[in-house]
Amino acid sequence: MRTKESPVLVCQPAGYEHKTALRQLLELYKYDFTEFDPEDVNESGMYESRDLDAYWNEPGRYPFLLRADGKLAGFALIRLIEKGEGNSESRRREKHCLQAEQESAFQTEQTHKSLQETASQYEMVEFFIMKKYRGCGVGRQAACELFRQFPGRWKLGVMEENAPALSFWRSVIGSCESAVDLIETRETDWDGPVLRFESQGSV
Repeated sequence: MRTKESPVLVCQPAGYEHKTALRQLLELYKYDFTEFDPEDVNESGMYESRDLDAYWNEPGRYPFLLRADGKLAGFALIRLIEKGEGNSESRRREKHCLQAEQESAFQTEQTHKSLQETASQYEMVEFFIMKKYRGCGVGRQAACELFRQFPGRWKLGVMEENAPALSFWRSVIGSCESAVDLIETRETDWDGPVLRFESQGSV
C-alpha cells in the first residue's frame, strides 16, 4: 500500500499537438484492458483503436491528459451526448435557492425533473490511470475534477467482467461532492452496468 502523499494532479485539455502522447497512452490502456477483453495486436504490433482525430475535429468531444506532479499519468476521453438548454450556473443557483426556500416535496420533485430535462449529458468514453499512480488518489481526484468541470447528467458504462472498475466508479461517484443521484441501469447495446448520475459542478 502506498504511504506517500498524493501527487499534485492536473487535468490538461489535450491539443492536437498532444495526439501522439495520447495515442501511446491509449496503447497502454488497451494492453491493460486485455485482462477483460483479450484483443490481439495487429501486424504492426499495435492495438486497433478509434480515430482520435474526432476528438479535435468534432464538436462535443473533450480529450484530457492527466498529469501527476507534472508527469503524464493517464488520460480521459469525454463526449457530449445531449446538449442541454439554459446556463448551468443559473440552474445551480436556482436549485440552491429552491432548497433554501424549503419548497414542498411536490415542487422539489418537479424542479428536479426540470433540471434533468435541461441539463447537458456527458459520457466518460475512456479513463485510464497508469499503474504507477494507482492507489494514491490520482484517479479519484481526476474523475471528481472532470465531473466538476462538466455539470449536467452523466453516464458511464462498465464491462460486465471488469469488477475492479465497477468498484472504483461506485466509490468515486459516491464520494464526489458534486455527484448526486447515482443509479445503475442496463442498456441493450452495452454488456454490463451503466452508471448514471448528475454533476452539480462546483458546490
